[in-house]
Amino acid sequence: MAHVFITGGTGYIGRPVIAALLARGHSVRALVRSSSLGRVPAGAEPVIGDALSGDSYADAVRTGDVFIHLVGTPHPGPSKSREFEQVDWVSAQQAIRVASTRGVSHFVYLSVAQPAPVMRAYQAVRARGEALLATSGLPFTAVRPWYVVGPGHRWPLLLVPFYAIWERLASTRPTALRLGLVTLGQMVAALVYASEHAPSVSRVVEVPEIRAMEAD
Repeated sequence: MAHVFITGGTGYIGRPVIAALLARGHSVRALVRSSSLGRVPAGAEPVIGDALSGDSYADAVRTGDVFIHLVGTPHPGPSKSREFEQVDWVSAQQAIRVASTRGVSHFVYLSVAQPAPVMRAYQAVRARGEALLATSGLPFTAVRPWYVVGPGHRWPLLLVPFYAIWERLASTRPTALRLGLVTLGQMVAALVYASEHAPSVSRVVEVPEIRAMEAD
């Protein structure tokens, strides 16, 4: 059984990740704002705090924890570069600082597929998060999806026929695979797997590996 501390646990990806971890017998503490207490899945222990202030939750992180960082700007888009700096980057800095000082065993970071021709501000912030982890001394896994298809997030399914063509052409196949669509179930399975299998130093999980995952 792992002891997991998770940020962003009340979001689109976070809630099913918590549910999956609990179902596998792990204990979960979830950072949450007081206004979102009702969104913490039953069985997880809520920790009231602010993802942008590590001091607000540092005491709840324990030596040996697996730390999963999922905080990010909702519905990221090209117009949200300021939010990426103020939310995604600041929360990552705070989480990595807390994890380093509290002696966590493994840091799981929700990153993004890269390089890509769009969403460059978003990619840049997530790449900086990975770089900061690389210098932190923490064993870490960076999980790099592009778009996670699920309830309320299905419009990219319109692109499936085009992806099928791009993946067949030698000139576009590497990009199409790196920026492929993954399902919410695959994403949850990838994050749970990452939580249960710590690397000795670091590991990057790209879209093809995420797509190979199957939810229990």
